[in-house]
Amino acid sequence: MKVAFQMDPITTVDPKADSTFRIAEEAQLRGHLLFYYEPNKLTSENGKAIASGHFFKIIGKENESVQLGPEEVVELSEFDVVWLRQDPPFDMHYITTTFILDALKPQTLVVNDPFWVRNLPEKLLVLNFPELIPPTSITRNIDVLKAFKEKYGDIIVKPLYGNGGTGVLRLNLDDQNLESIVEMYANFSREPLVAQQFLPQVTRGDKRIILVDGNPVGAINRVPISGEIRSNMHVGGTATKIGLSERDIEICNTIGPTLKEKGQIFVGIDVIGDFLTEINVTSPTGLHELERFDGINAASIIWNAIDEKLKV
Repeated sequence: MKVAFQMDPITTVDPKADSTFRIAEEAQLRGHLLFYYEPNKLTSENGKAIASGHFFKIIGKENESVQLGPEEVVELSEFDVVWLRQDPPFDMHYITTTFILDALKPQTLVVNDPFWVRNLPEKLLVLNFPELIPPTSITRNIDVLKAFKEKYGDIIVKPLYGNGGTGVLRLNLDDQNLESIVEMYANFSREPLVAQQFLPQVTRGDKRIILVDGNPVGAINRVPISGEIRSNMHVGGTATKIGLSERDIEICNTIGPTLKEKGQIFVGIDVIGDFLTEINVTSPTGLHELERFDGINAASIIWNAIDEKLKV
């Protein structure tokens, strides 16, 4: 097959940690032809999705993990699969790429389905499952936020379309800074904020569960460093081995049919204690860690699911 990856600069990713790289590596093992382009090299031309990028091979050398061909302009409808894999922020630039990639359907499979990536972003999709999530409010209204904090005391505030733990703040019972924080966010964004009841179980870890076509395949636990509430690995969190609990299976069984129906083939959900906190559909991670801890080749499972969809 011909497979294209819309992603952040491929020469800067860590081949030992980046999930997009692992997906490309598995594709190459299956004999697929690989192409890479950055989001700002995607163009809509007379209704056609055009990209400027490079065919590439993974060569696995220590200081040079990929070998790029010369820059070429391609029509993405000529590809069998296009991967939507750039990292957020989930801003208008990101959203515009989903509109352009929508034009490829149905002849080309876009993973994950850009229509539903756009319409069900991670911090909003969880609202479809109120029975699974902690008390949550999404608003710009300072009075609503004050009432939420008064009711729940210890809360988390974070930007609605942020990623990687950026801008996540904890306000405990005695904190007096809510208004200042809202003013600070308002200086650089018009987006609403997410307020959630703080879950003290986060000190024991924030579980990342990988689902493929709606089915759980495994999990890793991300434990924050001492004095930190964010467990994201790029802010110092440590990945550890962990299994799936009965509650995890219950959560996956509840959300799985929706993910499958909406064409979200590779999804990473975040679970703290007994609560679902996020459903990551833009560019979830965790494949390397899952393979290292449990020997689960989730990249292969993902490609098997894609093969099945292309047979239909």
